[in-house]
Amino acid sequence: MKNTARIFKALADETRLRILALLLHEGELCVCDIMAALQLPQSTASRHLAYLKNAGWVEDRRMGVWMYYSVAAERGAIQKELAELLRQRLPELCTADEDLKRLVSFSHRSNCA
Repeated sequence: MKNTARIFKALADETRLRILALLLHEGELCVCDIMAALQLPQSTASRHLAYLKNAGWVEDRRMGVWMYYSVAAERGAIQKELAELLRQRLPELCTADEDLKRLVSFSHRSNCA
């Protein structure tokens, strides 16, 4: 039951939902992309990503100095069902379009260079 509670607690924050919306849409993103799209300082983005990772929502990989994040491949049944629901509903958030526009704009300029 504690694991299920942790899964839901991770979704109880708007910033984490916005991060998941980007990752569900894009697949994998560098932390710098997430920072730019959500207009967050690195420390805030990393803190929320760590929370999502500890709850089993995301996984990371390092490439040089950058960390890349994606939705975790191995999830339990509850998380798989919630991920599908989130994939359908998170784009409806009023900030989702704005976040994606900033992400596209940022990615075309620098891509974490």
